[in-house]
Amino acid sequence: MARIQEHKFVDLSKPTQRKHDEETRRNFLRKVSGIAALTAMAPQAFARNFIDKYDADGPIARYPNPDVIVLDKRFKYKLGNTPILRLYRGTMWAEGPAWNGVGRYLIWSDIPANEQLRWIEEDGHVSRQFRYPSGNSNGNTFDYYGRQISFEHGNRRVVRYEYDGSVTVMADKADNGKGFNAPNDGMCHPDGWMYFTDPGYGGLMNYEGVRLNTGSPQPVQKEAVYRIDEAGKAIKVADEPFKPNGLCFSPDFKKVYVADTGLSHYKNAKSVIWVYDVDSNRRLRNPRVFASMEMNGHVGFADGIRCDEDGNVWAGMGWVGDGYDGVHIFAPDGTRIGQIRMPEIVSNVCFGGTKRNRLFMTGSTSLYAVFVETRGGTLT
Repeated sequence: MARIQEHKFVDLSKPTQRKHDEETRRNFLRKVSGIAALTAMAPQAFARNFIDKYDADGPIARYPNPDVIVLDKRFKYKLGNTPILRLYRGTMWAEGPAWNGVGRYLIWSDIPANEQLRWIEEDGHVSRQFRYPSGNSNGNTFDYYGRQISFEHGNRRVVRYEYDGSVTVMADKADNGKGFNAPNDGMCHPDGWMYFTDPGYGGLMNYEGVRLNTGSPQPVQKEAVYRIDEAGKAIKVADEPFKPNGLCFSPDFKKVYVADTGLSHYKNAKSVIWVYDVDSNRRLRNPRVFASMEMNGHVGFADGIRCDEDGNVWAGMGWVGDGYDGVHIFAPDGTRIGQIRMPEIVSNVCFGGTKRNRLFMTGSTSLYAVFVETRGGTLT
């Protein structure tokens, strides 16, 4: 690209200088226009504009939002006059949003920063280092007594924060006596027990936890889904997914959905969401593929997932790019019925707000939210 020469002041009262100045001005404008055109066509420029429009001080939103896409008439949750807003920007890898209805706040993790943040509904205030250090926590949830549960990469354990501020270790090793790979995400049942996933990403790198140097995509043992019935007792309940990641219950708690991101490390894996039946003994039965993450010839990953009150699965999606990254919504039969296009990879989602009708989305560096005409099917 040609270097733009400095435009010098010229005395316009002299005819020869006016002519020289006019030629200089035209040359300058031609060069600037060329640079602007090249910049506007660059992918980075598109991404930058896409991100800016969700900032509070960015361009005015256009209604209805063109980035909330109806793919099937069953997707009846798009509102005509609500914006997608960025509530916070500044994380390195945002994860684990969980809504606290009593406190009217949202918790989420910045895994590499080793901290948890809190967004307060009352005034939009964000508390950084709400918990620091956080054990490089990934997922967060609340049990039906209002206590926060966190899944820690760095400490390779599941913990519960008690009312008095103390921390209870719910599990730090599997039922075979081995330590976990790196607990990732989970959800509590109203009866007091929970499921969680252990794909091990936090054991593969120092950036998100502590690298264990095993030379294997399995830091310690086969990746699996576990159940915790009481503090100190974890029982393996499924290991069909190559790397079980996000997990959620159906609204009636009779099914469990598990996102499989094993394609990140295993060539035989498929990028899918699994579904299981929950039997009367809290075991997972009848594993089957619920939905594929392939769309229009592109395959990305579903990470964090949540069900709405109608049984649709809302999945944080990414690792493809513009037009794919964001949130994909699947009907109970696995059909993709809607999409929310976002400028960043969406790692996880949850429903919250006073009416639980606001979808919170943790993007790579940001926290976003949009109102939808449905509510969360479970507590968090």
